[in-house]
Amino acid sequence: MVEYKDYKESPLASRPPELDPARYFQQSPEQLRLQEKRESLRARLKNEYMLKLNDPHRIGLVHDPAVTRWMMARNVNVYNNFRVTPRNLLLGLLCTAGPFLFFYKIIMTDRENKEKLIREGKYDQPFNINA
Repeated sequence: MVEYKDYKESPLASRPPELDPARYFQQSPEQLRLQEKRESLRARLKNEYMLKLNDPHRIGLVHDPAVTRWMMARNVNVYNNFRVTPRNLLLGLLCTAGPFLFFYKIIMTDRENKEKLIREGKYDQPFNINA
């Protein structure tokens, strides 16, 4: 085992028990067998996925059940991923109603100024047919 003399444990994060040097090299044969079994299963699944992904005669997408489960958990139960807060509510209103109110104000002030100039007779119409 390699010892690093200058290594210090992080004060913000604890080391997981699987990486504790006292336990890491002193696992029981049953734990080692289960770990090897998990690694072999993971390697077989990865190999199968890579074969499907790199098949030159493949038609369509490669179905990955783990990605499907993740997407279903993410999209079906939205409340776990998004909670309504006053900040979210105000940002949503600002982003949806804000542009409408902004352009409404610009258009209405321009229209009012134009009507004021027309009433005073100072507005020269750009497409005047009678002139």
